Amino acid sequence: MWAAKRAIRSIHGEATAPPRLTRFALRPPKSVEVEFADGAAFSFSSEFLRVYSPAADSKVRSFGGEKVVFGRHHVGIMSAEPVGNYGIRLLFDDLHKTGIYTWDYFYHLGSNKFSLMRNYIRTLKKHGLSRDPRPK
Repeated sequence: MWAAKRAIRSIHGEATAPPRLTRFALRPPKSVEVEFADGAAFSFSSEFLRVYSPAADSKVRSFGGEKVVFGRHHVGIMSAEPVGNYGIRLLFDDLHKTGIYTWDYFYHLGSNKFSLMRNYIRTLKKHGLSRDPRPK
């Protein structure tokens, strides 16, 4: 339903600003759930959120200019702290904690979750990388 409302707004040229967040639930260590005023509800794995961290220093590796985060299949979320009234900072068990996930960014991730994950897996395969951590 929410996708149809959003499509209608874009057809009519109305602003497509994400709706207001109505619920945030941390389910440590493996997921986050969010709901929005338009009825959209999304559940994100900790791996997905870690890979799509908005932080500039998210421990990425560059392959031919393409930045790739890999080996985060088993990463967990240790905690979350509010940042103003617009977002949250997640602390992952790999000690990554610099990204601020805004409510708008959560909406974007949820609206594009399947294509983002598909592209992530394709990128890993392209570079011979894995979602699983490398053995030590």
